[in-house]
Amino acid sequence: MSPQIPPSRSAPARKADKELLFKGVTCALIGLVILLAPYLARSASVRELMAQAALVGWFALVLGIAFVVQYAVRRKQTRRPQP
Repeated sequence: MSPQIPPSRSAPARKADKELLFKGVTCALIGLVILLAPYLARSASVRELMAQAALVGWFALVLGIAFVVQYAVRRKQTRRPQP
């Protein structure tokens, strides 16, 4: 008896996964930039402005991490051999 080969995912599904990863990495990077900006800015006014945007930075970081985790879960499900 030959082992069953799971069907490969369609091109649109792979493209959607790649877009999800891109969105996740982009959001996470934006969040990190917003959170680190107050420590790296030279101007006092820019420091104050970026410090006030900390909530937005945390939101972007958490959203980005959630997208990356969702990508990883989808990727793991497609690699799991079907019984």
